[in-house]
Amino acid sequence: MAIVKSGKVVIVLAGRHAGKKAVVVKTFEDSTSDKRFSHCLIAGIDRPPRKVTKAMSKKKVEKRSKIKPFVKYVNLRHVFPTRYVVDMDLKKTAGEEELATEDGKIEVKKALKKIFEERYLNQKSVTSEKKAVGSSYFFQKLRF
Repeated sequence: MAIVKSGKVVIVLAGRHAGKKAVVVKTFEDSTSDKRFSHCLIAGIDRPPRKVTKAMSKKKVEKRSKIKPFVKYVNLRHVFPTRYVVDMDLKKTAGEEELATEDGKIEVKKALKKIFEERYLNQKSVTSEKKAVGSSYFFQKLRF
């Protein structure tokens, strides 16, 4: 599965976060001792930002731009890769060592929330047009 690489936007197909968008942080093509299947580490949006209009105040825009992230190991068969790519560097934030404990996982989620919200509010600063389209797709709620 060379299609699913880090930075690729995927849609989760099974489990609690089914129907949610996520970004692949790291893929594990071979099985490990605890997971006997090919899997990947994903970081995604559990609750997307709400609609914002020009008439809203700065305070209200900031409140409606809140994002709730999730981070999870998922079987590669349970994710659907899209054509979009995002250039967020999440490998340093969501490492395997931090996810081993519950407290570490909470800290990773806080860091992801900060990264996602910062990128959402500064979408115009993305240099590549392809990656700008990917990030705008990533932050939209999935309609189906």
